Amino acid sequence: MKEPQNRLKAKTLILTHGDSDGICSGAIAKSAYPDAYVYFTSPVSLLDKLNLIEDVETLIICDIAIEERHCSELYSMLEEFAEECSLYYIDHHPLPESCGKKEWFYHDTGVCSSELTYRVFEDLLSQEMRRVAIYGAIGDFCDNTPCVKTWVKDWDKRSLYFQAGALIQAIIHKGKEYEFKRTLLEPLSKDIIPSNIPDLLELAREAAINEEKIRLFVKEHVKVLRNSAYIVNTNNSISKAAIYAASYGKREVGIAAEYRERKGAYDLSIRSRGNVDINRILRSVAPEFGGSGGGHPVAAGARIPEDSLEVFLRAFDARLGEASEVK
Repeated sequence: MKEPQNRLKAKTLILTHGDSDGICSGAIAKSAYPDAYVYFTSPVSLLDKLNLIEDVETLIICDIAIEERHCSELYSMLEEFAEECSLYYIDHHPLPESCGKKEWFYHDTGVCSSELTYRVFEDLLSQEMRRVAIYGAIGDFCDNTPCVKTWVKDWDKRSLYFQAGALIQAIIHKGKEYEFKRTLLEPLSKDIIPSNIPDLLELAREAAINEEKIRLFVKEHVKVLRNSAYIVNTNNSISKAAIYAASYGKREVGIAAEYRERKGAYDLSIRSRGNVDINRILRSVAPEFGGSGGGHPVAAGARIPEDSLEVFLRAFDARLGEASEVK
């Protein structure tokens, strides 16, 4: 279900990503600005979303990577917003080489967006909202930073991981259902624990059962290349499948691909357990095959045209080998 494409009119707007880190980032921003209206978007949709905005006084953008292809156009539009309103662009994804930092751009690749959002708005927040930042950090595998390790000491760590795990499982299970994501963000912004959000625990249970199906499917069907292992069309969570592809394929990099008929392309989730920067490799290799890709050094995604999947996988695998040799 896509977000509505009506004009965006509100004094304070929050545009955020729809994964667990994005939802937690948006909740933290909304805790700082309770009257804000929240929309979910993505790197490929951000420009379109910005074009719908009217009369905004405070614009907060969380956890949205900057696409290399649209960097100049996006920066130009954001500079116009910065002249007319209070702009906060908060992100932790690696930047395209052509994009630099601006004073409205709060950027740190070493932490998750949730932690960064809390730090930006800390003066407007209760200390308890650090708990929501920790959920986001756990969801984005960024829970080993100095701040998060310090914050965790104020809570029972076991309870934190239970709450975060339930939240993350439910979010993945519901996919792109934005109205559901909004029902999570609102209570999180008020520091309501995930297990007290209606239906969330049952969804998390369903997700856990489903994950076992993914694991067993990948175990049986994973395919192995020299430097990576991959699985195609699990008809399920590709981020989970990529993790298990690396595990059962006994490779440092796992790839899961799912065919999207409407787009005539495969969406890929890629997870690395090694030291090779898969974000950098993807940004280089994917365009060679008419696709696009990027993300983080150890967790990234791509979209590859259907006719190019096999040759892309082999080219990407070869580039992984070259990068490992350099290391």
